[in-house]
Amino acid sequence: MNFWDTSALVALVADERQGPVARRVLEDDERMAVWWGASAEYEAAIARRERDGGLKTGEAGELLAWFDALSRYWYEVQPEGRIKRLARRLLRVHALKAAHALQLAAALAVAEDDPSKGGFVCFDATLNQAASLEGLVIRTSAA
Repeated sequence: MNFWDTSALVALVADERQGPVARRVLEDDERMAVWWGASAEYEAAIARRERDGGLKTGEAGELLAWFDALSRYWYEVQPEGRIKRLARRLLRVHALKAAHALQLAAALAVAEDDPSKGGFVCFDATLNQAASLEGLVIRTSAA
């Protein structure tokens, strides 16, 4: 199962450069895990593109509906105590933003005791570096 950072979810539908890589990863393994905050991050990213003129109102609505439909098929990692403790450790070890630490903690929880079996789908270089140092396999390295 691959853990999907919000940057990769946005890339699936709204990024011409990184979209093909994200779609290839999804085709190779359709099992997805995301953190509970992905919906707010995705909404923010789409709204930002709409405000900046990169998306029309109708297009933004379609991308939000697509996200809602896709969310019915993934495993969503909830903000339980273990995730919070992992995120706090990650913030001390890596130069991460709080949201990135929470996402990485969720990915590590999905991978359970063997991070090398957990795929990490992300287009943020800093987050990918931390995930790699934690033992996760970066699935977007071809990006």
